[in-house]
Amino acid sequence: MEETKKTRKTIPRWKALLACFLCLVLGATAAVGGIWAAIGEDGRVLLQAQRLIDHRFVGEYDQDLQRQTTLKAMVDGLGDRWSYYLTPSQYQSTLAARANQYVGVGVTVSREDPNDLVILEVTPGGPAEEAGVQAGDIIRAVDGTDLTPENREDCIAAIRGEEGTTVVLTLQGTDGTTREVTVERRTIQEVSAHWVLTQDGVGLITIYNFYTGAADSVTQGVEELQAQGAKALILDVRYNPGGYVHELVDILDLLLPQGDVFISRKYNGEETVYTSDEDFVDLPLAVLVNEESYSAAEFLAAQLREGADALVVGTRTCGKGYSQMLYELSDGSAIGLSTARYFTGSGVSLIGSGVEPDPVVELSEEANTRLLNGDLPLEEDLQYQAAVRALVP
Repeated sequence: MEETKKTRKTIPRWKALLACFLCLVLGATAAVGGIWAAIGEDGRVLLQAQRLIDHRFVGEYDQDLQRQTTLKAMVDGLGDRWSYYLTPSQYQSTLAARANQYVGVGVTVSREDPNDLVILEVTPGGPAEEAGVQAGDIIRAVDGTDLTPENREDCIAAIRGEEGTTVVLTLQGTDGTTREVTVERRTIQEVSAHWVLTQDGVGLITIYNFYTGAADSVTQGVEELQAQGAKALILDVRYNPGGYVHELVDILDLLLPQGDVFISRKYNGEETVYTSDEDFVDLPLAVLVNEESYSAAEFLAAQLREGADALVVGTRTCGKGYSQMLYELSDGSAIGLSTARYFTGSGVSLIGSGVEPDPVVELSEEANTRLLNGDLPLEEDLQYQAAVRALVP
């Protein structure tokens, strides 16, 4: 191998330093140019607006509030009622709610009477039960503040707080006597479903949401009701906000025979088909719905009717057909963005149409309020009664 011999020249040091500096400048300029091009016109406009605010605005402002308001406006500008923005505190509360957990004392209260805060239910094993709080007690004051129609929502919020702290409740018992109890706030695991074998011989399963643990709760309920000899099942998803796809699909798999039960088509064209196996619950089925049955709740009704000829009773559902992904942002806030459309196993979308019950049965405003508060007796629940008449000859 031959090597060409060249004369070596000495470069002055200042020229070498200048060359290095120019290379760095050119490299940085190229990088900035690449970033500037990558963010696009929309990003450049936002940066320009922020720069003007930073250098020209004469007043003072809350930077966190400005950023959060801007992010919310970006999502609202999509015109999609299902996409949403959450502040950092809202995001943490949402995560806790979707885990079916909250920090509190473990009571469910009625909001029907603005002058009273009646305890409808005390969570078994919760701190309120340990402190002697009973269903039927009326909360008259919270930490010494008397409850009034004007401050009742503030009092409800004050019952919750940081885990490990305490709250003093002034209670009026069913016998009319008044007492004070001190209750520790703890993490409460909420139930996502409740079930009972009614006097009609029907297994009634009320599903509160489709978040963490919903499928396990429904499965447990179905098994216990079958063991008790239920002649039919009624699933109540009125006022149910929906939840996770995997919880919904597991419930559909439990109840339906083999077949397609859920189709998801993502923003990038990717399609996923969820199926049910051959094992299923061989009982007559009905689903109770209303206009507040959202997302997974109304889909459950649609797919059970499609796959098992289930009876759907109540009023037309909301008509949602997009699923969302929740993305955490760097400041601890989050965006829930519609990223996929979903369809029943046969390819039907509920967007705009919802589920039309058959039969359609209306409840009065008073009955709906009592239903929402959990104190509507089954004998006065016209939607439940219509389902029983159809299922149980």
